[in-house]
Amino acid sequence: MNKIWVIPDIHGCVVTLKTLIENQIEPDKKDKLIFLGDYIDRGPDSKGVLDYIMNLEAEGYDVTGLIGNHEDYCITAWEDDQDAKSFLGIRPKTKTQKEWETYGGKEALESFGVERPRDIPQFYIDWMKKLEYYLEIKDFVIVHAGFNFDLDDPFEDRFSMIWIREYVPDLKKINNKTIIHGHVPVNLEYIDMSIKAEGPRVIDIDNGIYFKNMPGYGNLVALELTKMEYAVQSVMDEVAFGSRNTWRRV
Repeated sequence: MNKIWVIPDIHGCVVTLKTLIENQIEPDKKDKLIFLGDYIDRGPDSKGVLDYIMNLEAEGYDVTGLIGNHEDYCITAWEDDQDAKSFLGIRPKTKTQKEWETYGGKEALESFGVERPRDIPQFYIDWMKKLEYYLEIKDFVIVHAGFNFDLDDPFEDRFSMIWIREYVPDLKKINNKTIIHGHVPVNLEYIDMSIKAEGPRVIDIDNGIYFKNMPGYGNLVALELTKMEYAVQSVMDEVAFGSRNTWRRV
């Protein structure tokens, strides 16, 4: 049976991602790889993560990428910077860039070797703009963050799909399918419990790859949907945001 792997927030940790895929998952081209977004920011090599996933696509692997809120921030910062006006030959940072940098955009810009979002090659921006907001496959609905169940049709609210943090699921509105998501870091014990539970449920597989010295956190998890088994890869990259005192939720 072909495997279906779901991989959550990578945050610029390309060495960890490569180790997980090449040493643990070892997919063939009949398997499916689903990425939950937040490829960029915080970690040391956002560009490297994008290049690695794009290369998997180019080599013929079955890849589906979803958009996360960090890609959304990057796209908005890039667009705003295109329209930024200069004054006396000086072009100040846009408000969006300043905000994005506080949430890890600074490290993303450094990985591209640029100081302004406008200087990120459009090739990468176009790729991010084409990412899906959600994916339905078998008995699962897969999304970066979650859904707004206050609406009759939760699929109408794209903003919530990439930004929502707290919600009360009404799974009847999504045909009693299980939600797989990332976005909000949870510990390994909670991930294990959620995966092993029975029936339609919500499974968060983001383990906070950028957390250091926090028991139960700081790994990249991959969930295989046909057998509901998972792999755990400890972080292999140097991560800038490493503790509760140095990271901000976004």
